Amino acid sequence: MWIRDSQRNNTNNKNERLQKKKKENTEIKQQIKQNKVKTLLDALPYIKQFSGKIVVIKYGGSAQTSPELQEKFAQDISLLALTGIKPVIVHGGGAKISDMLTKLNIPSEFVDGHRVTCEDSMRIVEMVLSGEINKNLTSLLNHHGTKSIGISGKDSSCIKAIAKENGKFGYTGIVTEVNANVINNLIDEGFIPVIAPIADSAQPNHPGFNINADIAASQVAIALQADKVLFLTDTKGVLDKNGELLNDLDKADVDSFIEDGTIAGGMIPKVRSCTDAIENGVAKAHIIDGRVEHSILLELFTSDGVGTQFLQKETKENN
Repeated sequence: MWIRDSQRNNTNNKNERLQKKKKENTEIKQQIKQNKVKTLLDALPYIKQFSGKIVVIKYGGSAQTSPELQEKFAQDISLLALTGIKPVIVHGGGAKISDMLTKLNIPSEFVDGHRVTCEDSMRIVEMVLSGEINKNLTSLLNHHGTKSIGISGKDSSCIKAIAKENGKFGYTGIVTEVNANVINNLIDEGFIPVIAPIADSAQPNHPGFNINADIAASQVAIALQADKVLFLTDTKGVLDKNGELLNDLDKADVDSFIEDGTIAGGMIPKVRSCTDAIENGVAKAHIIDGRVEHSILLELFTSDGVGTQFLQKETKENN
């Protein structure tokens, strides 16, 4: 009798534990669902704010080379389009260009973060940017349900340029004009423009100009009077000399940090592109960490955002 009672008690205790565990699992699942709903509700004001607005995104760094981050990027762009935001993508491709030039024994040279482009390397630059990266990215975005179209600045003379510093940098150019009508027409037709930073020349039969992708993104954002321009990089943002993130900067801050060496090398064209944008009609510019999954959504749809934002001085003082 005692043995049967003991077995019955053990069975009851086991059933009670199972019921308790089942209840806990149900509560956890319910909490997860509530958190998802809360996330959507938290994002709603930002979705309303940016719906119908143009956001230019400079796509580069690890976000461009990692297959996992490529997928996350495509998901982000698809979601932006579904919420009514109008993304325009300008991509880089420096790493792939350098790899191809190395394979062909063509030397790479940089000055202050800008590539010096000889005639031989210009052919490779256009092949890699327009022929490979642009089409692969466009295909990936379309695979995720977007209506994307790949173009270069040469198409319909969308971006025009002249040689930088009278040819000191070879076929590396500076932008003289962005034809906003071409890009706006694509947007109005429901397309997401994916732009390779190769510019046209006023001269016939010219090989074109290699444009720093950060500068190209900034100039496109200015021409479109975009609400935001985002630069995806392989750093948390702009860092001080102690490696700490600088959250907010204006043009005066940037000038000071370049002068004292806090900002140097390849970061210079990025921050200059940001300040050029905000000084010429773009509301805000951001340098964000493209290594972070869904960094675009975190910047646009959360109160804190990520990375470094660039503001007009008066806007910064009022924040």
